[in-house]
Amino acid sequence: MTRYRCVPIPTETADRFRTTGLDDRDNPVRRVVATADGGFPCRHCLQLGRPGETMLLGSYDLPEPRGIYWTPSPIFLHADECKRAEPADGLAPIVRANTLVSVRAYDADHLCLYDLGQVCPESEAEVPLRRALDDPRTRFVNIHTARPGCLLSRVERVAD
Repeated sequence: MTRYRCVPIPTETADRFRTTGLDDRDNPVRRVVATADGGFPCRHCLQLGRPGETMLLGSYDLPEPRGIYWTPSPIFLHADECKRAEPADGLAPIVRANTLVSVRAYDADHLCLYDLGQVCPESEAEVPLRRALDDPRTRFVNIHTARPGCLLSRVERVAD
């Protein structure tokens, strides 16, 4: 079975959002207060913002895929410093907290592998994710929220 890890955004990116107040598109980041509905997934610690915590909302330029399938993504980030998640086997808490996710696989040329993509409930995400990671064409996978389409996490194979 292929091992994998969810990869958070770089600390340098989180620090830049916090210190400059600007996102990757030079928009001012928005400060919002997390509520109990759980819709505030931090892409740095890969945990949900707790009710009452201040979160930043900004546009993040995904490092990959490049080319035709490249897109920026709205992301939340804790306004206060948080510890970057250590990539580990298994789905990140922010993926597990979403009711509907989109699993998107990409090849070495940064092309989307349509036959491996799937929109599914979070509880079923392991199946299409493992299918994509077990396919030799797949170089990496991005998991997005299915409704708004925001990046939740990049997923990479872990070498044994």
